[in-house]
Amino acid sequence: MVKFSKELEAQLIPEWKDAFVNYWQLKKHVKKVKLSRKSSLTTNSSNNSHDYGLSIFDPIRSFIHRLSCNVTTTNDHPPAADQIHQVKSTISEQGEVGEEEDNDEYDDETELVDHNSYSEEEEVKLFFEKLDEELDKVNEFYRNKEREFLERGDMLNKQLQILLDLQQILVESRTRRSTNNNGSSRRLNYSPASSEFLRSYSSGPTSDSETASEFGGETTDEVISALEKNGINIVGAATRGKTKKGKPKTSMRIDIPATTPTRTITAVTSMLWEDIVNNPKKQGDYINRKKLQCAEKMIRGAFVELYRGLGLLKTYSSLNMVAFIKILKKFDKVSNRQSSVNYLKAVKRSDFISSDKVVRLMDEVESSFTKHFAKDDRKKAMKFLRPRQQKDSHTITFFVGLFTGSFVTLFAVYAILAHISGIISSSSQTDYVETVYPVFSMFALLSLHLFMYGCNLFCWKATRINYNFIFEFQSATALKYRDAFLICTCMMTSVVSAMVLHLILVSNGFSPSQVDTIPGILLLIFIGLLVCPFNILYRPTRYCFLRVIRNIICSPLYKVLMVDFFMADQLTSQIPLLRHMESTACYFLAGSFKTHEYQTCKSGKLYRELVYVISFAPYYWRAMQCARRWFDEGDVNHLANLGKYVSAMVAAGARLTYARQETQFWLIIVLVTSLIATIYQLYWDFVMDWGLLDPDSKNLWLRDELVLKKKGFYYMAIALNFVLRVAWLETVLQFKVGLIESRLLEFSLASLEVIRRGHWNYYRLENEHLNNVGKYRAVKTVPLPFRESDSDG
Repeated sequence: MVKFSKELEAQLIPEWKDAFVNYWQLKKHVKKVKLSRKSSLTTNSSNNSHDYGLSIFDPIRSFIHRLSCNVTTTNDHPPAADQIHQVKSTISEQGEVGEEEDNDEYDDETELVDHNSYSEEEEVKLFFEKLDEELDKVNEFYRNKEREFLERGDMLNKQLQILLDLQQILVESRTRRSTNNNGSSRRLNYSPASSEFLRSYSSGPTSDSETASEFGGETTDEVISALEKNGINIVGAATRGKTKKGKPKTSMRIDIPATTPTRTITAVTSMLWEDIVNNPKKQGDYINRKKLQCAEKMIRGAFVELYRGLGLLKTYSSLNMVAFIKILKKFDKVSNRQSSVNYLKAVKRSDFISSDKVVRLMDEVESSFTKHFAKDDRKKAMKFLRPRQQKDSHTITFFVGLFTGSFVTLFAVYAILAHISGIISSSSQTDYVETVYPVFSMFALLSLHLFMYGCNLFCWKATRINYNFIFEFQSATALKYRDAFLICTCMMTSVVSAMVLHLILVSNGFSPSQVDTIPGILLLIFIGLLVCPFNILYRPTRYCFLRVIRNIICSPLYKVLMVDFFMADQLTSQIPLLRHMESTACYFLAGSFKTHEYQTCKSGKLYRELVYVISFAPYYWRAMQCARRWFDEGDVNHLANLGKYVSAMVAAGARLTYARQETQFWLIIVLVTSLIATIYQLYWDFVMDWGLLDPDSKNLWLRDELVLKKKGFYYMAIALNFVLRVAWLETVLQFKVGLIESRLLEFSLASLEVIRRGHWNYYRLENEHLNNVGKYRAVKTVPLPFRESDSDG
């Protein structure tokens, strides 16, 4: 049976780990009690051992001795009411825990102080003091989180009520327009606000983008008046003007985040208009269905996150209760006492068990979500609130092994065929390398990056880093490390198979114009699979990738999420891949595969200028993301990060120019710009992204909190990142080698950069995870469309 300590480690919420009962520390205290008890029993037996020989009174003496020990135990250590904190009736699995055999033995590596320094009674006292401290900690954290979620629930109810009332206003307005235009009213499917929600809410203007709508009729006026009485701030409601048709005009502000290009441009335009005009007049859009749909989507997402947080808090309560039961059972077992019964009665009345507010709020969220967001379809609502977890499939592992073996075999076959056919010879190497290298090296670099990402996923999972929460992935559709390895091996097997086929056809004298279409066909097949609309071959992951790439290319028009700038950082390490894409596109679009004039692209002016654009693009996108984050958050660190990417752009441009003009002047420029960019990047890697190099840390030049137990990994990571960051020296040294050797060297350096990026990824996400742990941030905070009037200043 699995140790409970390992079960607890596997099931606890990583971001709340410090708030859980310190089960491992309590085990150490129980071990101390056991050792002190053994020591006292040994001492007593040595003092009271008198060799009287065998006697018929020996069983009586033994019984009296045990009885006196039990009486002393119960009298000396009663569970004091003022020291014990209260928990409720037992959780459902409690009975199973009590009956379960306790196989959770003590760890061999448990570190103990000298157990002879305290007596058994003192150790027992210290154990209960520590137990009380842990119970205090658990209760306090639970109360704080419960209060936070309850406040969030009240706010969401108010937001939902406002949304329903605004929908009613819009529906009535459209109904009246339809009645006036057609002479008859259409029947509209609208469910009025439920009485179960809070009616006394307050909300005010929430952003600089004001939305307005024209309403008319007595019923609309009554609804607006009801909103104002309940705290809704209707702009200009007291002195509403009249439209041309004589209808009253009112306004309502809705905070819709500028997450899309249209909203971003609107927000910037509105801000500039306010700066130009001294007394700006709010120029808002109409409150239409689209605006309300955005607000509805935001509120729906907030309900989902609230329900998830409540579920986590319920799990927190259950796991802590089981931990207290387990540790008290251990104490009774080693101390030969019955203290757990009385202590547990008090623990069951404690807040984190006795309070039913979380359960009641979960029921309210379920019913509200089902009614207003799932059209009373509970099954549909539960798909949002409780998404199914994707289970690991061992079938995937089998196919990973199969494709890995196929890839190795095919690569060996390719190497043998290339040697036998003499394709890599001085006479034919130019044509073959120029045909094969750009396309196949592009796939190889992409496969290597996927392999490194699979390694990242495996390491994050092994070290309990919640990458799905950080990236805001859906756990039901998120890519697992087995899936990443499967995609990687499938891709490389396909690529090497195409290479073998291409080599066989070339060796057998087929027309080069026909044979050289194989790389292009392979590229088209992969592009077709990437954009395939059918729900096969990881469609959620493929579409998520395309959506992220779109957000990156359109920076800074889209709001920047963690996954967006993380992926943009990956692109900065794949500049060789982007340049190979340029070569491949030019090769096929210009028809070079028919004429075999490979210099057509390389000698063209446009092609040479595009090299600068492609080399700058990833850094530019990343810099624009930093600018957008500074605009949204106002943190100057984002401007400093922007400077890092600008310095990288300057260094990349200098190296490209030096490759064309190998003069002393450009050599100096390359050395200076590359040195500045490298120092900038290393500082940001170690200090800002990894959180290391803290001189005041208890871990020498690292940070206080480390996920990996062995510190040596962090020092090795620092050294490796430093070495791979200075790979640009190859540009300065200019190794004089042949065509094939130069291509292999270029591919090797590009591969090392991909490996460095994969290595960087782990520590970057580890630092992000520790930031969430330090703030106990296990649930995403979803912005709400209507802000409380107090927050409006």
